[in-house]
Amino acid sequence: MGKIAIGVVGPGATATEQDIEHAFQLGRGIAAAGWVTLTGGMASGVMDAALRGAASVGGLTVGMVPNAHRHGTSSAIEVAILTDLGSGRNNVMALSSHAMVACGMSLGTASEVALALKAKRPVILLGVSAPTVQFFQQWDDGGLIVAANPAETIAAIGKILASRDATG
Repeated sequence: MGKIAIGVVGPGATATEQDIEHAFQLGRGIAAAGWVTLTGGMASGVMDAALRGAASVGGLTVGMVPNAHRHGTSSAIEVAILTDLGSGRNNVMALSSHAMVACGMSLGTASEVALALKAKRPVILLGVSAPTVQFFQQWDDGGLIVAANPAETIAAIGKILASRDATG
């Protein structure tokens, strides 16, 4: 099966302090579990924080960069995938993630979540508003989870992956 990639998505420049702290802790937890941390790769907000968290404990970090160059990318990327797709890379993120965590919300994040749900990928929402949860619940066919904190998120990912292993 290879390595398990967990996508962490969320706001860039508009990320809140809580989004950034949650993303850092998610990166640490993902890496500690032995999974790959996959983000949009830029040096801002949730993307950078999750990569820094994973790198802080020696985890493998992958950035799905929207450009054809590394300018503006996180220094915590170990593997940069230069897509030159702009926002189109959101679909590549969704398809490349075994599960996706949305840490906070923005328009780009909403796009990534929608594409992941459309691709039947499990999505965990962390730190999003009740109306946002309600919006995505109308499109959910059983793959959407709402978590209260990073530890609960990591536990949910573990359960998702264990159930997939058990069912093949």
